Amino acid sequence: MTRDESYWLEIAGGVRIQPGGLTIRFSRAGGPGGQNVNKVNTRAELWIDLTAIEGLGDSARHRLINLAGGNLTDAGQIHLWSATHRSQERNREAVLDKLREMILKSLIEPKRRRPTRPTTASRRRRLHAKQHRSELKSQRRGES
Repeated sequence: MTRDESYWLEIAGGVRIQPGGLTIRFSRAGGPGGQNVNKVNTRAELWIDLTAIEGLGDSARHRLINLAGGNLTDAGQIHLWSATHRSQERNREAVLDKLREMILKSLIEPKRRRPTRPTTASRRRRLHAKQHRSELKSQRRGES
């Protein structure tokens, strides 16, 4: 299969989707809206195969799987949908924005936590405060 660059969908920062790896379908949205909801297929549903996403490292791919959570199907596809707008085009853009945002979040490497130790002076202050509080309480009880 030859790579025709015009069919690749650029998502974010070097992350691209293979042709045919992304499926968008439209269906009728639920909820209030009158005749528009009952007649027009405006809800956009997106399925994307994880193997069709190119440019993600292994760690970013694992973060994407974690971010997808319940939107990840057993077949290894991410399923997103949008029914917030009244037109197909705006719902299509909204669902692609959700995907783009999810992929951008997965690209951010979390900072590693470095364990720290309290300083000697802070330990001394803490023990001094505890001792002071203990003396105050013992004075209230009285010497017995």
